Amino acid sequence: MRRAFALPPADRVWLGVNFWSRVGGPRMWPRYDGQTVAKELQVLADHGLTMTRSFFFWPDFMPTPDTLDETLLDRFADFLDLHEAIGMRTVPTLIVGHMSGENWDPAWRDGRDLYADVWLVGRQAWFAEMMARRFASHPAVAGWLLSNEMPLYGGLGTVPTVTAWAQLVIQGLRAGGAHQPVSIGDGAWTVETNASPSGYRLRELGPLVDWVGPHVYPMGDDPVRQHLRTAFLCELATVAGKPVVLEEFGASTDFVSEENLGHYYRQVLHNSLLGGSAGWVAWNNTDFDDLIDEPPYSHHPFELHFGVTDSNGAPKSALRELADFRTVLDAVDLARCARADTEVGIVVPAHVDSEHPFTDLGDQAAALAAIEQAYLTAREAGVPAGIVRESGGITDDCRLYLLPSAKQLTGPGWRRLEALAHAGATVYVSYCHGGTDNQRGPWYAGLNALFGVRHRLRYGIVDRITADTVEFTFQRDLGSLAAGTVLSFTAGGNPHQRAYLPVDPVDAEVIATDAEGRPALLRRAVGTGALVLCTYPLEAMAAATPEVNPEQTWRLYAALADHAGVRPPVRSGDPSVLVDRLVRDDGTQFIWLVSQSPDPLTVTLEGTPLADLDTGTPTATVNLPAYGVRVLRSSR
Repeated sequence: MRRAFALPPADRVWLGVNFWSRVGGPRMWPRYDGQTVAKELQVLADHGLTMTRSFFFWPDFMPTPDTLDETLLDRFADFLDLHEAIGMRTVPTLIVGHMSGENWDPAWRDGRDLYADVWLVGRQAWFAEMMARRFASHPAVAGWLLSNEMPLYGGLGTVPTVTAWAQLVIQGLRAGGAHQPVSIGDGAWTVETNASPSGYRLRELGPLVDWVGPHVYPMGDDPVRQHLRTAFLCELATVAGKPVVLEEFGASTDFVSEENLGHYYRQVLHNSLLGGSAGWVAWNNTDFDDLIDEPPYSHHPFELHFGVTDSNGAPKSALRELADFRTVLDAVDLARCARADTEVGIVVPAHVDSEHPFTDLGDQAAALAAIEQAYLTAREAGVPAGIVRESGGITDDCRLYLLPSAKQLTGPGWRRLEALAHAGATVYVSYCHGGTDNQRGPWYAGLNALFGVRHRLRYGIVDRITADTVEFTFQRDLGSLAAGTVLSFTAGGNPHQRAYLPVDPVDAEVIATDAEGRPALLRRAVGTGALVLCTYPLEAMAAATPEVNPEQTWRLYAALADHAGVRPPVRSGDPSVLVDRLVRDDGTQFIWLVSQSPDPLTVTLEGTPLADLDTGTPTATVNLPAYGVRVLRSSR
């Protein structure tokens, strides 16, 4: 399957920062200091950054419903001129009422609904039109954003109302002459990315916008999940069919050491590129130590220190990582590259990203967590997977389909997977009772017939996993796993997830058994393919376990891929070294090695001959520093 990847419509790959000057922060426009701004921009340009995201602080720029502050508009014009003078561009953000932990209203809003009040939507569209009339012709304007994290400012809405709001404000921009690309600025916080309905839906907003912009600040309990969370969300965001720009990411040095900030930036940048992002805008350009007495920093003081420079303008490790990333982007000529196709697909059930009647948000969240775990496990196995959404139709372009820790799929979805297996694919399904006790059991279209088993479930009762570790002993070969191999998995999860599926084989062969001799992995041959049932929710258990990765499910995935005939051109053989590829339009393959190890390590690669990216020297053995990244290219 093709993995989505497209550059935003721009003259150069977007790599930049969200910008507030250290003089004033969100109040920079009333206190505007052009000399300081020029210095701040120059530091960014010196490190290879080419753009910023900027903000019209709405209460300041629109003091009454039908007037604009001309002084501030003149200052923004100077801001644009400063960008142009050093070859940078900016993406202005229109409705900025939320910023860094506080909401600010224009005095005249008077509690009106930002999405549904016709008059207020009209005022927003008018503001967009006026900003476009004033600035759309300026060469420093690279694009437009409607808002800054509007779900935090406008709250939840309905899909029709939110979509109509976006459409009307965009029409205001276009009426004012804005010809540049446009997006929402909502953070891509939608049911497709977080399994929580907000009124924002990427499938509905996709036709209106030119890119989708995730805002990602994960809190986690596992380093590998933390490093890949942003990539996973970018992968999910491709559902809109538009380029993905990582519009906000970063970390406060109140939360992370300077050294670990560099590691985090390096991991986010490279993994999100491999996850489908084609633009990066870090939060943010500078620290704000002089603003400690002012909201939002007075009550959210950690927000003072998200800068890629300190409050004196000195680069932090984050900016140095951005500069190194620019060097790599230029070396591979990213504008000519595409993500390598994959033959492995992770199926996202429609119950996760669509609103079905009488389903449970807890089940949706649990399923999405298991899907995320499967995503990183496939990366550890050396077989990066694409996302296959049941709601968009399960495509027929994969050799291996993974349905991890699944409670729910629609009836037609089950029939589709069986048909794909009949046509030659390997379909792997691990069972899970779900994240809650809402109709706890298999929402399968005939589990017994589908997998060639007879289940022994008791109504309303789960068969609990009581041991802390689950062991699989392989009774037959499966791909690269030989009979006699033993794999161990940590048992985790809530009482609904920490349970197995009791079955007896009927038309299926038992591939592996658990420590009590019960079937743990079964294979039913179907046509020229196979359905593989795992009776333990391996991915859900891992997703609920801190500090667990890499865990041994990667070996199972590697064996399933081998069984399915998936042959990646390069493998590290080490789950701590993630391998993925970009392909340039001249056929050159670029191989990314991304270490998840806190210690230096050395790996010997198998497969396609490789060479150093810069020198062309052939190499098969690679040294990687802690959490290091190395990019190689095919030598033929």
